[in-house]
This record gives sequence, C-alpha cells and structure tokens, in this order.
Amino acid sequence: MEAMNQYRAEAEETARKHKQIQDKVAEAEKQNPPQEAEKPMQAGARKYPEPPVGKQHLEKPGVESEMDVQPMYDAPFYKGSDKLKDKIAIITGGDSGIGRAVAVLFAREGADVAILYLNEHEDAETTKKLVEDEGRQCVTIAGDVANRNFCFDAVKQVVDKFGRVDVLVNNAAFQLHVANFEDLTEEHFDTTLKTNLYGYFHMAQAAVPHMQEGSAIINTGSVTGLFGNKEILDYSLTKGGIHAFTRSLGTHLIPKGIRVNAVAPGPVWTPLNPSDRQKEDIKKFGSYTAMKRPAQPEEIAPAYVFLASPQCSSFITGEILPIIGGYTGG
Repeated sequence: MEAMNQYRAEAEETARKHKQIQDKVAEAEKQNPPQEAEKPMQAGARKYPEPPVGKQHLEKPGVESEMDVQPMYDAPFYKGSDKLKDKIAIITGGDSGIGRAVAVLFAREGADVAILYLNEHEDAETTKKLVEDEGRQCVTIAGDVANRNFCFDAVKQVVDKFGRVDVLVNNAAFQLHVANFEDLTEEHFDTTLKTNLYGYFHMAQAAVPHMQEGSAIINTGSVTGLFGNKEILDYSLTKGGIHAFTRSLGTHLIPKGIRVNAVAPGPVWTPLNPSDRQKEDIKKFGSYTAMKRPAQPEEIAPAYVFLASPQCSSFITGEILPIIGGYTGG
C-alpha cells in the first residue's frame, strides 16, 4: 500500500511537470508564433513556376507542345559525367513530361535512348532531337503498352538496333480524376489498370531476357500510392501496386544482378495534369505541398539517373524513392 501511495504521488508530480511544460510551450508560441510558408519555396539552380502554373484544359492524351506553360525539362545546370556511358535505355511515356526530362539526362550521361509513346508524334520527335543534341542515338516507337504484343515487339526492335537493354524506365500512365466513386466506370478502371499495371508487367517481362548483370528497371510510382487520393482511386491503386511490384521484382531479380527501384513523385507539371483536370483545378495544382508548388520534370529526372547508374546505386534494389516537395501529413 505504501508503494502504491508513492507511485500515486510521483504520478501527480509528473502530471504537474507536464502542465509546466505545456504552459512554457504556449507562452513561447505566444511570443514567437509559428509561421506558415507564405510563398512557394525556391531551392533549385533556377526559379520554378509558382501556382497558378497553367490555366488550360487539354484533351487526352495531352500534348506538351500545346501547353501554355511549358514544363522545364532541360536542366541546364546539370553536368553529365558518364554515369550511363554507352548504356541502352528504354523509356515508356518518354515523349514528354518526366519521360522527356529523363531521356535528356540519360543522353547527357552517355546513354542511347528508345522512346515508347502513344500517339504524341510531335512531342516524340522533339524529344528525339533533344537526345541527339546531347550526342546520343534515339529511336521512337508508337504504341500502347497495355498491348502485350506491342511491348515485346518494341523491345525486339530496340535489341535488333542496339543489341541489348541496360535500363528500362516504366513511366507511361493513364490518370483521370472522378469526383464521385459511383461515377468511376468499369471501362475507366480497366483502362487505368491495363496501362499502369499491365504495361509495367509486360515491359518488364519483355526486357528482362535481354538484360545483363548490372542492368536496372526503374518504375514511376506516385505519392498517391503512398497516401491515396480520394478523386483518383484507380490511379492510386495502380501506383500502390507498382510500389509492391517494385519491391517484389527487386528481390526476385537479385540472382540475375538486375536492380529494380521506383521513384514516387508528388505533383509534377506535365501534360498529364491539364489533360486530367479542369481549368479551375489546375490553378491550385501543387499548392498543397509543403513547398507550395509543383515540381518541374527536370527536378525529378536526376533521381532516375541515380537509380539507373551502377556507380551510384549498386546496393539499392526494391526501394521506393519519394520526391514529394515535403511531407505534409502532420
């Protein structure tokens, strides 16, 4: 009984200390109120657009050349250092957005690039020229990654030209917001899964037999696959699946010496966004991140170089690298 009374007294003293600490924190915050970021954070080599970034709506699939505010992809302050010297890379969705920025930096690091895309022919030709301007070869192949035969035929075309595949970047995606769950049709749901999950699966199966020890697969995940999103349930589901696919395939391919990782971006200014949202929604795009702005593709692309390069990430596989502009979950 005596011991219990002592515990009770100690508990009362602890509670008193807790209250003292609370009072001190409250007084400190009164004297020095916490500050919310009032303007978008600029921490890069050059200034990036701040919301509202754009104010137009594009028809699917979204063409970069038609955007009123062009994404920044060329990373002029990024200097190559042969991290991918003479590598052969395939990039799906490589015509624009993140894919274009990755293609440019891969070429700057010494890789030849094959770009797979849907039907954005003008964008693909622009990206091809950008790769060639970096002194590397580029081929463009149009088709739907949801079609298994196309994936295998495209990989064969790359292998026939270059002899092998060293890096596969699965990046092509379909995304479309739906305000009400009841309005998400089976056709819409099926299209998202076939593009975002089946496409990655088909491309990986097609490429792996042509890869050597030291090769890499990089999947494009998403912050939505980490935290979900109430208006793109189907897209979030596929991105979470891509993360799981990455971890599982990364372990599975260790005996072959092939690393598999994913980049999980937050909001990035690409054609995917104005072709997904209406004008009013676009004005707020990226403002909800801690940095109060969306990323530009050139800010995301170096992560793909890092994960593709055996000099940089030889002991990394099955990992998800979030690039989300600061965690805002509380």
